[in-house]
Amino acid sequence: MYKLVVVFVCTILLTACSTTPYYGSKNPSVEIAGERVDLSDTYKVKQILNKQYKDWRHVPYRMGGVSKNGIDCSGLVYQTYRTKLGFDMPRSTEYQSKVGRSIPKGQLRAGDMVFFKTGIFTRHVGMYIDKGNFLHVSSSKGVMISSLENSYWTSAYWKARRIQ
Repeated sequence: MYKLVVVFVCTILLTACSTTPYYGSKNPSVEIAGERVDLSDTYKVKQILNKQYKDWRHVPYRMGGVSKNGIDCSGLVYQTYRTKLGFDMPRSTEYQSKVGRSIPKGQLRAGDMVFFKTGIFTRHVGMYIDKGNFLHVSSSKGVMISSLENSYWTSAYWKARRIQ
């Protein structure tokens, strides 16, 4: 029984927000926002991200999901950038980690993507809000806000990217 529990926990950890290909529709029904938001307007971006959190709070994690029935970490970034900020964004964490430009952790501003190495082959992404907090999808708690100062996120931190 113990071995079965260990295998189950390892499987969950290895699949959470990994770079596994998205097997859903190649063109999820997500409309691009009418106008692009000026991402240098951090006040406006913070408002948008906080509203997105309120609208999506506790939506459960679902690998490959992009709806309120379930969403994964890269799906939330994809959905938010596309519908709220007006930027067409790749769907996977792997490709999201390659867009924009690299930002030092000390220069993060609202809207920057923050990336984490959460396992040997798994990556996680969220969007920085302010004061060390970021919006993301937890595999256990769904859409939520966490702190970069949390020891888990501090040890898993990989890099940040900024869309211009």
